[in-house]
Amino acid sequence: MEIARLSATELLALYRRRALSPVEAARAALERIAACDGAVNAFCLVDEEAALAAARASEERWRRGRPLGPVDGVPATIKDLVLTRGWPTLRGSRAVERDQPWEEDAPPAARLREGGAVLLGKTTTPEFGWKAVTDSPLTGITRNPWDTRMTPGGSSGGAAAACALGMGALHLGTDAGGSIRIPSGLTGVFGMKPSFGRVPTYPPNPNAPLAHAGPMTRTVGDAALMLTVLSRPDPRDWFALPFEERDYRVGLEGGVAGLRVAFCPAPGGEEVDPEIAARVASAAEVFSDLGARVEEADPGLEGARETFRAIYFAAAATLVGSLPKEKRALLDPGLLELAGEGAAIPLADFIRASVLERAAIGRRMRLFHETYDLLLTPMLPIPAFPAGRNAPGEGRGPWVAWTPFSYPFNLTGQPACSCPCGLTSGGLPAGLQIVGPPHGDALVLRAARAFESARPFPMPEAPRGG
Repeated sequence: MEIARLSATELLALYRRRALSPVEAARAALERIAACDGAVNAFCLVDEEAALAAARASEERWRRGRPLGPVDGVPATIKDLVLTRGWPTLRGSRAVERDQPWEEDAPPAARLREGGAVLLGKTTTPEFGWKAVTDSPLTGITRNPWDTRMTPGGSSGGAAAACALGMGALHLGTDAGGSIRIPSGLTGVFGMKPSFGRVPTYPPNPNAPLAHAGPMTRTVGDAALMLTVLSRPDPRDWFALPFEERDYRVGLEGGVAGLRVAFCPAPGGEEVDPEIAARVASAAEVFSDLGARVEEADPGLEGARETFRAIYFAAAATLVGSLPKEKRALLDPGLLELAGEGAAIPLADFIRASVLERAAIGRRMRLFHETYDLLLTPMLPIPAFPAGRNAPGEGRGPWVAWTPFSYPFNLTGQPACSCPCGLTSGGLPAGLQIVGPPHGDALVLRAARAFESARPFPMPEAPRGG
């Protein structure tokens, strides 16, 4: 039994039987970090002392039969965009002062801590999470475990790499345009963007109307467990949905028989790499085999790129504009360029995009889900490309050009996840995106679990050098 590669669900079962201690699990995760992180650069902070202290406290609670919460003793990580008490949250930026009080947990970090999770450290992000790959002037380049020459995607690329290699069981990501699902798709882990407002967040940022936080795990069951914890209420987030007292593991094995499922192999007519297309088409067939009624249908997402661009780029301009001038010189040049484009967007265009165009896309999807329970698409049109680049090459342009299937569902706020659905001939993961109706988080998890049961996907045992 390799402890570091056990799921959270398996760890908890062993704790209950007193067949394993949270201290043993924490040590195994820390040893895995020591062995693997040099090859992928997934962590910007590892706090071994704090992790072992938390694990010892958890061990004592389990000894007394009084676990603190549903994730007590499970090794977990926090993306470095999320405030975490006692640790600097530098957001991948040299412009953030390390020497300041760090006394507050953001809601997702607070919920994990309250649930007893053993927090190992913080995972890497591009500066302020601005792009769909993971590198920054502060922390350097994060790499893909399947081939360390390649990018893991972003902006939760550190969390994805850590997850794939067993450097913790539960990983907290954020997603304002695909930042959970993109790296999940490129690294073969399971990542879910819950419904907007399902997981409370704080403090707000200019991307708040698009921003989500959610789980990145090696199994769907662990994601359901993690979402159960993360979705607990927090009054600091005024966008948050009304709290539902539910365990997302309940009904997880319900299958997809009888569901009406739309499969769109190329939303918006985007070109999809033939190998990715083949793996995703095969995945859609699995849903038919499992009893779902699958048919090809396009929801009509044309125009989503321009709408998202106006909102997201303007938010970048607001963020950069809030920094002192001397700090801006420290920023990633690509972020400065993005912010410059955002600053040039006329106010009328921004209002049109953020209100009228976004509403039209949301209405279109709501009507679409009157006919279909779920939508299946490729997570990405391409496999991973070389690390250190913002885009795969000529013809793809900035990150919004090569991630066309992710951000439409930030505009609509629907739940969506990425499931691994095979490997290319080059040994790189392909991802299947499952999109649910508004607030259909449990349905998305149930469908993902059905697919996972039919098509289990093994994780790499160690970083592969390509």
